[in-house]
Amino acid sequence: MGGCGNMPFRFEFTPQDIKQAVSQAQLLSIEIEFSLKCNLRCPYCYISTEPDPKNELTAAEIRDVIVQARDLGARKIIILGGEPLIYPRIMEKIEFIREQGLQVELFTNGMHLTQARARRLYELGVHVVLKMNSFKDEIQDKLVGIPGTAKKMRAALAHLQEAGYPHGEGFLAVSTVICQDNFPELTALWIWLRDQGILPYFEILTPQGGAAKNDGLHVPTGDLEKFFHEISEIDRTRYHQTWDPQPPLVGGKCLRHQFSCLINAQGFVMPCVGLNVPVGNIRDKKLKDILAESEIVQDLRQFRNKIKGPCGKCEKAGDCYGCRGAAYQLTGDYLASDPLCWNNEACAHEIVKLPVEVNGFVLHEGPMLLVDRLMKIGERTAEVETTVRADMPFVNQDGVLDEAAYLEIIAQAAAAMGGFRQYGTASKKPAGFLLGTKQLEVFGRARIGDVLLVSVHKFAEFGDFGMVKGSITCGTKLLAQGEIKTWHNKAQETT
Repeated sequence: MGGCGNMPFRFEFTPQDIKQAVSQAQLLSIEIEFSLKCNLRCPYCYISTEPDPKNELTAAEIRDVIVQARDLGARKIIILGGEPLIYPRIMEKIEFIREQGLQVELFTNGMHLTQARARRLYELGVHVVLKMNSFKDEIQDKLVGIPGTAKKMRAALAHLQEAGYPHGEGFLAVSTVICQDNFPELTALWIWLRDQGILPYFEILTPQGGAAKNDGLHVPTGDLEKFFHEISEIDRTRYHQTWDPQPPLVGGKCLRHQFSCLINAQGFVMPCVGLNVPVGNIRDKKLKDILAESEIVQDLRQFRNKIKGPCGKCEKAGDCYGCRGAAYQLTGDYLASDPLCWNNEACAHEIVKLPVEVNGFVLHEGPMLLVDRLMKIGERTAEVETTVRADMPFVNQDGVLDEAAYLEIIAQAAAAMGGFRQYGTASKKPAGFLLGTKQLEVFGRARIGDVLLVSVHKFAEFGDFGMVKGSITCGTKLLAQGEIKTWHNKAQETT
């Protein structure tokens, strides 16, 4: 499992680098999965589905997207998995990346890290991030799901040290998840790594995949706050390194969405492993175009005017937005405040979580409000639910919803999508108009009491004008589909 952010001192790009990357729509790094195959079964792994090797990127596709990232300004390629060292052509790919003049950062569990490979990684100047969660064999094995792994991980660390790590270009870090099983020993582990010259890479678990199913892994927020402050004080007094404690990374902050992205093993581009919403696929479109056209990517690059709730009002809001992965996984909204940040505990009630009633971000009221709840938000997509009511103006005496209502329902669903995106950050009330329709097809009727799911996708945009595809289903039955043209006042002043 790869990390969800950057640590200071060697991992972090400078604020000037990041500002320039944002202003010029460039990258500083990308994360890439060559394959999702793995030889461990970590109970907290973010991957929740069985890998499909038949659909994974080809060697040529991997090379091509690396060159695209280089041309967009990327300086570093971060290799995740699965387990990268079981990918058959891993060394070939690393050598190719280095030939492009790019740094390589490799996350590995070390199970296949031989002495020869360690020496070659050192010769190539690869930054290695090795998994290590505990000093204790039984806990280490439990947290990777396979007995007998602790000794192999220690052997991998020994191979790296024998090869020359950590020294010069041989930068070495250890990736550690913070959980209940290893929590009592994390302070000692941090100090040991610092004394070895190894950078500790400790992160809070993102509640997704296995971590979402295993509640016993998670450490209470109050205990996390105490731990972060304890380590901050140790670093300040013992190692003369000063940093401000904030989640999700001990000793660092995550602002990666301004300058990085993830390309997963199927070619889908996502903001990161935690915010796993596809914004495009490199098999369909160039990486440059995907990033430029993505609303999610642009929102996160301009996060200071976009983050909602307590995080948006926090005194640290200028250079911190918590963990976007935790925010998305726990609320369904990638712009929501981070529920796992201890600064938000007292105001957790202010954090809006999906599904949510549409009142407040759709202009209509009363019987003319034909949609009820926003269920899901994606890249220019949304799912909205509504129940046909007797007081709806389009319901006839027989309790049947007139098909003329379908256009208005799709339009209001589109309004809910746009209004929610700006909800809590705009100083003006949402406004919009349905301007026209195209190719509306009706396949069935709905009656009072029917629960309808409305799916909308904004497939084109010209300033405040948008083209939206919509469909309405009742259970498994498609009732209507078509396209509408809308105007929505998205260009608003922000608070």
